[in-house]
Amino acid sequence: MQMQTADLCDAHEGRVRVLAPMMRSFGGRTAVGGPIATLKVFEDNSLVRSALEGPGNGRVLVVDGGGSMRCALVGDQLARLGVRNGWAGIIVYGCIRDSRAIGEMSIGVFALATHPLKSIKKGVGDADLPVTFGGVTFVPGQFVYADEDGVIVSEQPLL
Repeated sequence: MQMQTADLCDAHEGRVRVLAPMMRSFGGRTAVGGPIATLKVFEDNSLVRSALEGPGNGRVLVVDGGGSMRCALVGDQLARLGVRNGWAGIIVYGCIRDSRAIGEMSIGVFALATHPLKSIKKGVGDADLPVTFGGVTFVPGQFVYADEDGVIVSEQPLL
C-alpha cells in the first residue's frame, strides 16, 4: 500500500483520530489500511482465530487485548490465516509472538510487544463492538491506517 499516515493526517487535518504512540510494526507489510473489524479479548485468542479464519476482504482486525503483556494473542499460524483469507492487517493492543516469521508474511501486524507464551483458549470475548485504547475508539466499519509513523482512524475512507 502506497500511503503514509503523516500525509493522511496533513491532508485530512481535524478529520482523523490518532492513536497514542505505542504500536510497533512486525508484519512484512509496513503500511496497511482498510475497514475496521474489532475484537475485545483478554489473554484468550480463540476469537482471534475465529475471525482470521473468515474472509478478511481487505479489512484490518483490531484486537483490544486489554494491553496485557503476559501472553501473545497472535502468532505465525494466525497471521498465516490472515494472509490466506485476505486480511490487510492486524492491530493488537497486547502482544504477538513468532515475530521473525510474521515479518516475512504479506500482512501488516502492529502490537505493543512480543511475548513467547501462547494465550489460553476458552472462547471468551466479544466481536464487532467499538473498542477504545490509546485515546482512540475503533468502530467496526470505520477505517484504520497504520505505518511506521503511527495509527490513525477515520469515519470515511481516506484513499
